[in-house]
Amino acid sequence: MDAFYAAVEILDNPALRGLPVIVGGRSARGVVTSASYEARKFGVRSAMPTGQAQKLCPDGVFVPGRMHRYVEISRIVQRVFESFSPVVEPLSLDEAFIDLTGTERLLGPAIDAARDLKRRVLAETGLVVSVGVAPTKMAAKILSDMSKPDGLLAIGPEHLSEFLQPLPVERLWGVGRVTLARLNEAGIRTVGDLANRDAGELKSLFGSMGPHLHELASGNDPRPVIADWQRKSYGEENTFAHDLAQDSVELRRALIAHGDALARRLRADGVRARTITLKLKLARPLGGGRYPLVTRSFSLDSPTNDGPEITRVATHLLGRVRDKDKIRLAGVQVHQLERADESQLGLFDAAGAVSDDRKRDRLNRALDVVSKKFGEEAVTRGLARVERAAPSRRIK
Repeated sequence: MDAFYAAVEILDNPALRGLPVIVGGRSARGVVTSASYEARKFGVRSAMPTGQAQKLCPDGVFVPGRMHRYVEISRIVQRVFESFSPVVEPLSLDEAFIDLTGTERLLGPAIDAARDLKRRVLAETGLVVSVGVAPTKMAAKILSDMSKPDGLLAIGPEHLSEFLQPLPVERLWGVGRVTLARLNEAGIRTVGDLANRDAGELKSLFGSMGPHLHELASGNDPRPVIADWQRKSYGEENTFAHDLAQDSVELRRALIAHGDALARRLRADGVRARTITLKLKLARPLGGGRYPLVTRSFSLDSPTNDGPEITRVATHLLGRVRDKDKIRLAGVQVHQLERADESQLGLFDAAGAVSDDRKRDRLNRALDVVSKKFGEEAVTRGLARVERAAPSRRIK
C-alpha cells in the first residue's frame, strides 16, 4: 500500500488531499510513521524524528495515528489479497506476498491478476496499491518498491539477472547500514559486484551472511511464500516527551497502557503469551543519537492474555534494572505464544483460583466489547494514560 497511514487519513478527511500530511507523534521525540508523497518531496521519511520532519517541512500537516482505523482497512485489503490466492504471507498491516502459482487457469497470467488486484483494492478501500510481479520474493519486493506510487512492474525469470545486476547493493534484503558500509569497503557497490565475487571470499568477510547475500545477488531466492505465517511476538512501546524517573507515575501509566493494549491484541487473535519482556532506553547519550538499551524477561508458568498480569510482570522486571538513569523509552513485548484454546487448567489449582480466572476472563471480554464499540480509551484501568510518540502496533 502507498503511504498507507497517511493515505487512510486523507481518505477519511478529503480536505487533506494535496497537502504534505505527516502521521506520527507531535512531541519533540515523536517519530514519523507515514508521510504523503507531498511531504516526501521535502525529504520527510518514515522513522524520522518529528523534530527533523518539522524542520524539513515546516508547513506539514501533522496528524496523530489511529491504529484501530489502519487495522480496519488492513483487514479489508487482506481479504482482497486472499481472494486471489490462498497462499498469502503478510509482512505488516500494509504489505504482503501473494503466491499466484497454479492460478493461471482461473486468473490468467500473473500480470493480468496484478492489474485486477489493483482495481479491486481501489474499489474496496478507495486506496491505491503498488505491485511487483517476479519469480522470487526478493525481486517482487524490489519491484513493488520501485513502482510506487500506484504502479505495477513485472519481470520474467529470463530477465531477472539482467535486472538485478545494476541495482545498488542496499536493495538486497539483509543489507542494512552496517553491512552496506562493510560491502562498500570491500569494493562492492552493486548487486552485480556482489554476484561476481567468490562465495568463499564472502563467507570469510561476512560469515554465513556472505553466501546468502551471494545467492540473492545471483537471483536465487528459494524462500517460499508462507501461508500459515504466524506472529512470533507482540510489542508496544513509547518514546516519552521528557525523560522519566523509574519510580514515576508517568512510567507506571505507560506500563499499564502497554499491558492492556497487548492483552487486547492477544485476545483479539485468540492467543496467550508465556514470556514477557520489558524494554527500556536509558536517557544517557552514547553519541551519534544512540542510547543504552536494557531488556529484562520473565516466563510465566501459565500463558496469559490479561492486562494486569502483563503489567505486574513488567513492573517486577523494572525493579530488576540496576541502572537508575532516567527513561527515554519504555516498551513491553510478549513472546512464546500459544493458542488460547490450547491452555489447560492446572490439575491442582484451587477452586477459588479457577473461579477468579473465569471472572477475569468475563471482565476482559466485557471490556473488549466496550473498546470495540466506543474506542480503546472508553474504559481504562487506573492511571492507564500515555501519550504515544507514534502508532506502535507492529507485526513481527
